[in-house]
Amino acid sequence: MTMCITVDRAHLDRVLTVLQQQETPYLMEQVTKLCPDLTDDQVFLAIDYLTRSGQVCLTMDSNRMYWIRAARS
Repeated sequence: MTMCITVDRAHLDRVLTVLQQQETPYLMEQVTKLCPDLTDDQVFLAIDYLTRSGQVCLTMDSNRMYWIRAARS
């Protein structure tokens, strides 16, 4: 069985809006909790797309935790 996960513009906008609301980095788990209407996979794919397009920044700390924040414009 093949499973298809899609992320549409609404998902991207939802995640980006959450990240832009405050100028603070979030852990991945925090972002998924702030977007309860999206699945974990949809949030992950949205963050992947937004990172690749330069709209969000992804960093890893010394504890190997990933932090996500909206890119400064």
